[in-house]
Amino acid sequence: MPPFDPGDPLGIDDLLDPEDLGVRDTVRRWAADRVLPYVAEWYEKGELPVIRELAKELGGIGALGMSLSGYGCAGASAVQYGLACLELEAADSGIRSLVSVQGSLAMYAIHRFGSEEQKQRWLPGMAAGELIGCFGLTEPDHGSDPASMRTHARRDGADWVLSGRKMWITNGSVAAVAVVWAQTDDGIRGFVVPTDSPGFSAPQIKHKWSLRASVTSELVLDGVRLPADAVLPEVTGLRGPLSCLSHARYGIAWGAMGAARSCLESAVDYAKSREQFGRPIGGFQLTQAKLADMAVELHKGILLAHHLGRRMDAGRLRPEQVSFGKLNNVREAIDICRTARTILGANGISLEYPVMRHATNLESVLTYEGTVEMHQLVLGKALTGLDAFR
Repeated sequence: MPPFDPGDPLGIDDLLDPEDLGVRDTVRRWAADRVLPYVAEWYEKGELPVIRELAKELGGIGALGMSLSGYGCAGASAVQYGLACLELEAADSGIRSLVSVQGSLAMYAIHRFGSEEQKQRWLPGMAAGELIGCFGLTEPDHGSDPASMRTHARRDGADWVLSGRKMWITNGSVAAVAVVWAQTDDGIRGFVVPTDSPGFSAPQIKHKWSLRASVTSELVLDGVRLPADAVLPEVTGLRGPLSCLSHARYGIAWGAMGAARSCLESAVDYAKSREQFGRPIGGFQLTQAKLADMAVELHKGILLAHHLGRRMDAGRLRPEQVSFGKLNNVREAIDICRTARTILGANGISLEYPVMRHATNLESVLTYEGTVEMHQLVLGKALTGLDAFR
């Protein structure tokens, strides 16, 4: 029998082939070198000053739009993309958010619904990290109910004119291109908006106590004039943005387990070295019970994410199943972080350890890409056939 591996107690690595492991290890090494030594300082200052450099490096290792094909994208499997998300969020949720918004939202929207001209213009630069993208759906007064968005686009001759506001937009202040969703006379449409367009601005949101090592902005569209070919031609209605969100939520199901893993590892290391009453606290039954429960939920969550990835690779992943993964894994990750904090005691609130940083980040992850309540209602409708959204 192989020896027991505390880092992989269920032997999940046996489900991965050498290419999967290679992708995981590449992203893990990059995060260890380029994020972990600095992220506590970025978080404390509430800034990500090297975001453009990091984006280019992430493009260099194929992490941007990595599950897309062509146009400079890596064409990786869904499982490989998930493993990358796990490793990135084990470093910090803000770094995984940078990658998710770039690849699963902005690039995915253009790749799936854009014209060939739009794809050729934007995707190669975005895949390389030379161009950063953002995704404008949420508004100041409309988050869980995007059908009620107020941002609108009207025809003016051959042009489109966009007006409105978007809120809580990751990458907004540094983006070269924004995918913006707006009401039109024909329903909700997506627009590819160069951020240097007159009337477009993206003031950065300050005073956050979560996702502090991440650029978050408001988008202001004040009569932004766009040519006719700025609209995404292959989709009308909420099906467009919701399919993008489903792709991003899948990555979150993996990513949240990275934050949880980081907290569990910190708790195990601390419990083995911290002595009270004459011996390491890891030798007390109550501490071991906490560690065991944390490990069980972590690796159950990783198995769930892996299962969803195999279904996505087979073309059989349903949105309800993505809701299952996002709901469970983020909720369990937060519980693991909070339990880890209790093991570290007062040290658990210090940025010398990653636990409180992950815990506060996950409070945002719990809300974005669909709140707990919205995913519960998605599953409730699937289970009963009855729509309880309104």
